[in-house]
Amino acid sequence: MSSADLPAPDQAPGAPHPRETAQLYGQTTAEADFLAAYNAGRLHHGWLLHGPRGVGKATLAWRIARFLLATPNGADDGLFGAPPPPATLDIDPNHLVARRMLAGGEPGLATITRSANEKTGKMRNEIVVDDVRKLNRFFGLSAVDGGHRVVIVDSADEMNANAANALLKMLEEPPARTTILLISHQPSRLLATIRSRCRGLRLSPLKPQDMQAALAATGVQMPDNPDHLAALAAGSVGDALRMTTLGGLQIYGELMAVLASLPRLDRPRALALAESAAQRGASERFDLLLNLIDIAMTRLARTGATGTPPPPEATPGEAQVLTRLSPNPQRARAWAGVAATITTRTRHGKAVNLDPAALVLDTVFKMQETAAR
Repeated sequence: MSSADLPAPDQAPGAPHPRETAQLYGQTTAEADFLAAYNAGRLHHGWLLHGPRGVGKATLAWRIARFLLATPNGADDGLFGAPPPPATLDIDPNHLVARRMLAGGEPGLATITRSANEKTGKMRNEIVVDDVRKLNRFFGLSAVDGGHRVVIVDSADEMNANAANALLKMLEEPPARTTILLISHQPSRLLATIRSRCRGLRLSPLKPQDMQAALAATGVQMPDNPDHLAALAAGSVGDALRMTTLGGLQIYGELMAVLASLPRLDRPRALALAESAAQRGASERFDLLLNLIDIAMTRLARTGATGTPPPPEATPGEAQVLTRLSPNPQRARAWAGVAATITTRTRHGKAVNLDPAALVLDTVFKMQETAAR
């Protein structure tokens, strides 16, 4: 498989690429904060766009990039004086910059994502230092028409230590008229020095009406049970799309069936769940399953802590399973503890390329131990 055949690391399965998504839903505060800084002449060289996965951070980054590259410098008053300050990040889709960005040929924009390993032909699990060093050539080129240059890093969480340090040097000595946009789902995992050199823009989970509008705009056919999808997606359009295109509702139903059998584990069912994540080309399904396990652990802990299952149900019969396995705060603490252990073990297992089926089974056995206490 060539690198051109690999899935784009900055695109959710089944969703349009962020550069193709002109409209951003539910993030008016973040947009307004950026625009206010721009109009006040306080455009920071580094911006950290952070918040839950799938709420529009990449879409906002591309909107900002399109805006900066297409908007004339206000300091260049020209013959008739300075234009009025812009009131929106919207750029006409027929603008030359917008067309070039859509075609992937805008010379004023550089993107940093995970790249393909030339030796294995597979996508790397992290952004490496060579990915960041490619910016040196980009910065060495003259800005188009003396204008702005923009860098999008998606996502900054995926940088290894060497890549992070290389980017830090660029943030410490930023090239003139350059804006670096870092997308982060977990900013606490970034170097504190990187965070300190960026201005933050937090994006929040979408409200139900914004979720509905954003999902409708993708053109993806939604399932018949939107309440179940809403429970699992938790305000993330990206998660909702992944659930829909990768069969997340069905996977969560199977996971809940396994949990329903605890503490006497239904081993054939657990094995089938594990093997479904180990099939050839099922890496995205494997990642989704790990995410759904984390969601299930969170909902178990919340049930015990509050005394009631979180509404709405994410699959039929879920409330009964959650209530039985986590009936009180003591059990809630136990599930929260195992959730932290599972997260650490799965992260390590993925880093050392542990067999996905073995990793899933190990996770199920840890849940069985917790249920049997």
